[in-house]
Amino acid sequence: MTTNMSATLSRRRLLGTATCAGLAALPLASRFTLAAEPTKPKELIVRAWGGVWVEALEKGVSKPFRERTGIAVRHDLTEDNELRPKIWAAVDQRRTPPVHVNWDTTTNATKSALRGVAEDLSDLANLKEMLPAARPTGFRGVPLINMYSYVYVLAYRDEAFPNGAPDSWQVLLDPRFKGRIALYDDGIGFQPPAQIAGGGKLEDIPDNMEPCWSFMRKVKAQNPLLGEDPDFTTWFQNGEIDLACTILSNARAARQNGIKVSWTVPKEGAKVDTDSMWVPKGLPENELYWAKRYIDFAMTREAQQVWTGELGLPGLRPGLTPPADLVGDPAYPTRPEDFARLLSVPSPVLVQHEAEWSQKFNEIMQG
Repeated sequence: MTTNMSATLSRRRLLGTATCAGLAALPLASRFTLAAEPTKPKELIVRAWGGVWVEALEKGVSKPFRERTGIAVRHDLTEDNELRPKIWAAVDQRRTPPVHVNWDTTTNATKSALRGVAEDLSDLANLKEMLPAARPTGFRGVPLINMYSYVYVLAYRDEAFPNGAPDSWQVLLDPRFKGRIALYDDGIGFQPPAQIAGGGKLEDIPDNMEPCWSFMRKVKAQNPLLGEDPDFTTWFQNGEIDLACTILSNARAARQNGIKVSWTVPKEGAKVDTDSMWVPKGLPENELYWAKRYIDFAMTREAQQVWTGELGLPGLRPGLTPPADLVGDPAYPTRPEDFARLLSVPSPVLVQHEAEWSQKFNEIMQG
């Protein structure tokens, strides 16, 4: 990621150094009423995932932001991988980008920041209240902000496991579940546990991933369904699947809709990751200002509590209260010992190899 200070300098020219200092000290609601603020746009466009994801964002962030500012918030549900080249092309061609705020995986956000298309967010007042993990490492500024962590759990339909949760990812190979398991359509979240389940070691990623690919070939023979976040909830609700490697939120949404679905972190472990928000370069100055205010509000305790609580994910703002149904859940890590049993791959490795791994996954699943 590269840092662009022009937006910060423009803001200083607008408000003045003394005003900025005072602004940072004010509560968020007060800052929305300062006379020195630039003209409000009619709307902000925020990229989001569908299903429970956009519903949680609307309830925790977009609706209260709209109520405080009077600015309409429209959610663009274009998939992150599909939107990324459109943003890059707009910045390269000096056109206005298609969204004001990109809610993105940290891996994809890192790719965009390394390309130099992300604005610097280091001046946001609430950033200092976040946990250190909210800030990306290796950059002079803050081109993205991590908002929460999440785990790719092994979700399962309760009726298929009357004797309790499966304890290993090897259960995906059970002939009983042929045609009734599901993965993400690019394999995301599945490589680390597949590496372990295939007899390999986490530290061998990325140099020796044959154990991962070997295990995936066996899973392919099970004819898995491949999809995106909303699909998993729908599949469980429709009784189409018994097992899935998916983010906790999707299984939890199915359970909250009355479906008997549970989840577990198997003995091999489960991948843990983060999502982030960032602002593309090229916005008009007033729209840039309000896009940054949206992200600043998303970091408040008020917004984080509702937003991440609805998702069932641990936010990166200290002092949040876990949802009652997730207290002590290994898929809701809040302590160092919780993270110790989870599988984490460094962001630089993910950025460098994600496209390669996705291609390999597609070759296996389409072979």
